[in-house]
Amino acid sequence: MKLYKCFKHALNMVLHSRLRSWLTILGIVIGVAAVIAIMSLGAGLQSQINSRLGGLGADIVTITPGFSRGGAFFGGRGDFGGPGGGGAQATSKQIVLNRIDAQVLRGVPGILAMDTEIRGSSNITYLDKTGTVSVTGVDQKFWSQVTTATLSEGRMLDSADQNVVVIGGRLASSYFSKPVGINQMINIGGNAFRVIGILSDQSNSVYMPIQMAYTVLSTKTNGVYDTIVVKIRDQNQLNETMTAMTNALSMSRHVTDKTQDFSIESNQQEQATISSTLNTMSMFLLAIAAVSLIVGAVGVANTMFTSVLEKTKEIGIMKAIGARNKDILLIFLFNAALIGLIGGILGVLLGIILSGSMQSLLGGTPFARGSTLVTLSSIIWALSVSVIVGIVAGIVPAYQGSKLKPVDALRYE
Repeated sequence: MKLYKCFKHALNMVLHSRLRSWLTILGIVIGVAAVIAIMSLGAGLQSQINSRLGGLGADIVTITPGFSRGGAFFGGRGDFGGPGGGGAQATSKQIVLNRIDAQVLRGVPGILAMDTEIRGSSNITYLDKTGTVSVTGVDQKFWSQVTTATLSEGRMLDSADQNVVVIGGRLASSYFSKPVGINQMINIGGNAFRVIGILSDQSNSVYMPIQMAYTVLSTKTNGVYDTIVVKIRDQNQLNETMTAMTNALSMSRHVTDKTQDFSIESNQQEQATISSTLNTMSMFLLAIAAVSLIVGAVGVANTMFTSVLEKTKEIGIMKAIGARNKDILLIFLFNAALIGLIGGILGVLLGIILSGSMQSLLGGTPFARGSTLVTLSSIIWALSVSVIVGIVAGIVPAYQGSKLKPVDALRYE
């Protein structure tokens, strides 16, 4: 029997058992749609992270107090003291970065610019409305050289600036009842500041000269920093420069590899860590979605077994007029593949629709902040899996049907 005739018989089997076939196809549709929606969400988040962290610059390095060792956090951004491993004694001394550390880093070759920063939250008032915002104090001499933030209006902080701030895009446009414009006065922590720049982002952040931030953030100690941000002169020498920075700080702070109480990370490392975490989460969600495909495979197998029973007499007739075992096998495999293919196509369409409405479905969760991205590879992968699921689920019943003896099949009632 020619291949196209086998396919034609398989298609007739699908068309002439519509209700059962469509109920089976529905299981495949749900599984494929779930897979497409999750893959598109993961791809969208990955693309967004790559664009954001890629824009941070591979030549930016961040130094923070505290060191993570073996899952136990040592130091913790200056909030804790603790054992650093290797038999180090516990201490109540607060672990911080200070002017001495900044001075040591300035002596490391390969550093182009360095910004010292502190962070906290403070009350903000504008036109009689008060709220709480994130405040970052920066070294205004170097901040513009190390930051990757971009302006939509105004200018960056300069070395001579004092009572001025640069604010986030959302804070300027929608945080208050009226937009905050350039040269408008706002009150932060009881101090008046003039807005000189608005960032092209969606944050409620405020950036100000670090000496003014010490005044606004009363819990901060002058000369103690939350973060030191460094711009490397030569990106190709990133690892060598980071090693030199680690050695210099270790000597200055009198620590070893076992008692290290500071962390040095580049944006490349941060991007790799976030991408790895995101991939793990996506794989976990895909595993859950795959359960739907397994349920669909069980439905396909059930439908195929039923089809073999219903078509037993027809199998006997076809064999009596010359059909071979291979022909019967192909007919039922084509039938299973068609069920998987139709379910896959409809599942892809439903998955694309779900992907487009993912943000509204997830509401205000962190996943909703990212966009979704349906890629051609995910569509091809989903269609391939759905067809393979159909074929695998149909192999056993198709094989049983092909092995029926013509005499037994003709006698079957």
